Amino acid sequence: MNAWLAPILSLFVLLAVPALAEAQKATKHAGQKKSVSSQATGQKAQKGKPVAKKKTTSKSTAPKKKAQAARKTAPTARVHEDTLGDGELNLRSGAVLVVDQETGEALYAKNADLKAPIASITKLMTAMVVLDSGLSLDEWIEINEEDVDRVKNTRSRLPVGTRLTRGELLHLALIASENRAASALSRAYPGGRAAFVEAMNRKAHRLGMYHTQFVDGTGLSSANRATASDLVRLVDAAYAYPIIRAVSTTGSYDVFLAQAEQFRTVAYTNTNVLTRSKDWNIGVSKTGFINEAGHCLVMQARIAQQKVIIILLDSMGKVARIGDAGRIRAWLENGAIGRYANRRDDASA
Repeated sequence: MNAWLAPILSLFVLLAVPALAEAQKATKHAGQKKSVSSQATGQKAQKGKPVAKKKTTSKSTAPKKKAQAARKTAPTARVHEDTLGDGELNLRSGAVLVVDQETGEALYAKNADLKAPIASITKLMTAMVVLDSGLSLDEWIEINEEDVDRVKNTRSRLPVGTRLTRGELLHLALIASENRAASALSRAYPGGRAAFVEAMNRKAHRLGMYHTQFVDGTGLSSANRATASDLVRLVDAAYAYPIIRAVSTTGSYDVFLAQAEQFRTVAYTNTNVLTRSKDWNIGVSKTGFINEAGHCLVMQARIAQQKVIIILLDSMGKVARIGDAGRIRAWLENGAIGRYANRRDDASA
């Protein structure tokens, strides 16, 4: 080796070895960093796995829980996504609720939780309180000045001094929505009207009608208020009374009036014309009207082999509520109940 080459090689070794050591150190550090990053990513994925599993389990069990809840709670539970909109049914009522009476499932709803005057729908509660009292239906009650309507000044075919049995008054209150009859029933209650109204509100609370208020037994006051959801409970409870089922669906009723030695027979017809139709199978019926409430109709009926409760409040006219009932019936007969039955089966599967 030449004498001049030896110093150059020594200098190269002195410079190259430290640089190589630094490169190896840097490579080792990068490898460690990459390993730590991969380990952290793995921890995140592992931590997220139970969350995803929990979400999947919740999704699969939710329909069963909802289906069970719908059967246990009141019949105003929930409305399915494929419920027809109001434009498709073209209903003229301000508040509507259609419920499957067996399952408690809401098939159609519109303003169902809006509290509003209910007019003579009130008389269904009047009838239940009278029957709950156990008072004799054969007891005679006389119409007096206290029974004359001073709120709306409505007319009556029952003159002051008319004597009828409690049972006859009950018929007139439910069939013809006779205000003097309903007033006399509440007046002849033990403790008078105040006790009667208290019993009405007490029963409403027991039925779960927490958004309902009664101030009289006739419905003439606009302070008698409830939601469509609460009225489903009212109709469902009224259906449990055989007398209410029989009387409220009677198409016509005659009474023999005796007053001041004058005797006459007066014929009354049901304010719900559908009770006189052979095309309808109605279990409970009641209409109502005052200006503040509009025209109202509540019914329990069998449609398409299914028991349903229909609530129609604040209809645009006397005929409109009947038209709405017909449109709802046609909708149900065209497969609405079947669609919901299928969805319940899917939810329970």
